[in-house]
Amino acid sequence: MRELWLIGIGAGNPDHLTGQGRRAILDADLILIPRKGEDKADLAELRRRLVASVRDDSALAVVEFDMPTRELDLPYLDAVERWHDAIAETWRAAVARSPKARSVALLVWGDPSLYDSALRIADRLAPKPPVRVFPGITALQALTAAHAIPLISVGGSVVVSTGRRLRDRGWPTGADALAVMLDGDCAFRTLPPDRFVIWWGAYLGMKNELLCAGALADVGDRIIDIRAKARAKHGWIMDTYLLRPSQARGNPVVE
Repeated sequence: MRELWLIGIGAGNPDHLTGQGRRAILDADLILIPRKGEDKADLAELRRRLVASVRDDSALAVVEFDMPTRELDLPYLDAVERWHDAIAETWRAAVARSPKARSVALLVWGDPSLYDSALRIADRLAPKPPVRVFPGITALQALTAAHAIPLISVGGSVVVSTGRRLRDRGWPTGADALAVMLDGDCAFRTLPPDRFVIWWGAYLGMKNELLCAGALADVGDRIIDIRAKARAKHGWIMDTYLLRPSQARGNPVVE
């Protein structure tokens, strides 16, 4: 492998590809596509469609591989370490099936800059190839665009964090706003609902996009219900949300 390319693909909508990302797909010798089981088969199919929307030629090698699963009975950080080791080994095996490939690409949901493990897994490859990152539309860009709001208020700040951290540590001290990602359990439920406003979105930029916004006390239960039904229907969900204190200066109007 001469180079490993990590291509940000937004939420899977071909229109979210940047010109740079589109060119990378056109130039890649090999594209790796992970499979995450039957209940998440849509994720692999979306990647296939995205690649086909850019190029459809016999010269491109596509290798699909089964994604290792994380061991849930271990402490979280230990489980992640072992999981990343297993994924790196899976990447090596997949690339070995196309020994002539010089540029190997992985399509990364959202953007490799935000809570994505692709760069950390690439560090585990031995020998480590040069890595190029082609940025895409982030989930936060897609969320604020869908709600037509700015991420940061005038003179304010925003903290980007995870659902796990919000649940375990609460509202970050001094934060004017909190953007939450990787939240599988609706950690906003741990906050006083009468003190916050939320802008939530799932499948952002896709045909099945879901949006909800308002005072947390008014829409929190609705978001939990919408999210549960969507996940049951599709077998997976990718969502994120922005929170601000209800009385924060410069809050956008929520209708």
